[in-house]
Amino acid sequence: MTRILLTRRWPEAAERRMAELGEVTLNPGDQPLTAAQMRQALADYDVVCPTVTDALPAEVWPDNPRVRALCNYGVGVNHIDLAAAKARGVVVTNTPDVLTEATAEIALTLLLMVARRAGEGEREVRAGAWTGWRPTHLQGQLMTGKTVGVIGFGRIGQSFARKAHFGLGMKVIYNARNRASPEVEAETGAVYESSLDELIEVSDAVSLHCPGGAATHHLIDATRLARMKSTAILVNTARGTVVDEAALVDALKAGSIAGAGLDVFEAEPKVHPGLLDLDNAVLLPHLGSATVETRVEMGMRVAANLEAILKGEAPGDRVA
Repeated sequence: MTRILLTRRWPEAAERRMAELGEVTLNPGDQPLTAAQMRQALADYDVVCPTVTDALPAEVWPDNPRVRALCNYGVGVNHIDLAAAKARGVVVTNTPDVLTEATAEIALTLLLMVARRAGEGEREVRAGAWTGWRPTHLQGQLMTGKTVGVIGFGRIGQSFARKAHFGLGMKVIYNARNRASPEVEAETGAVYESSLDELIEVSDAVSLHCPGGAATHHLIDATRLARMKSTAILVNTARGTVVDEAALVDALKAGSIAGAGLDVFEAEPKVHPGLLDLDNAVLLPHLGSATVETRVEMGMRVAANLEAILKGEAPGDRVA
């Protein structure tokens, strides 16, 4: 029987579906595997189903692993050394599409929370410090009709653009490695901007939807933060490494940008300590895909990919 490892706990319905495909081992403690544990898993299991919390660099790979497939629970695969997997004949799949709307919703949530100072207000109420309504209390920004720059224009970036444009009447400009088709631009209400720096300079908010990895490491650094408007908001639901967090802390403290909303962090679950003390930062614990519907469907997508592999067919979501 096919030996399958789920490196983290999944929704019960998804775990049951995976159990129909082989002998499934769960992670009852629900803690990320260490490098040594991951190396052993690659040697002991036919299929390993990692998540974004599982690092699979080249050094954890045995020369001749038992594993034949990595069925990733999530879209991003920058935590997996794809070249190492390919060299060992290991198929790698992911779960696109199913978490698009949930992640786009979180990006919009963060934008509005920062703009309307909702995090500050919620903390004030819970602390018993609210003294009542007054005209000058916690005045934020109206986002309706403002310009939002979207960096990265895949499924999630497009969904966010659609929600911001048609939901809030925002002017959407975007920058990406490849320009979208005229049909997609019309459907999302987005306008292409070839210059990333120009996009940053003219936007009232910047929302990150680009992949992680070396090409985007610290894409938003001190220089680019300095290009933003002092009233602008930065939102990151992509990967923590896209933003230089130390530079962001400096910019937020100095007031060179108005605020930031983060769902991902450079060294998560560790958060830069400077962020924790800032009222103009809204910090969420990587909730992008955290809806019941989405997390179950992600597991079902993994199962569909694995079922195809076990049948000797090409999985629909193969990335390597």
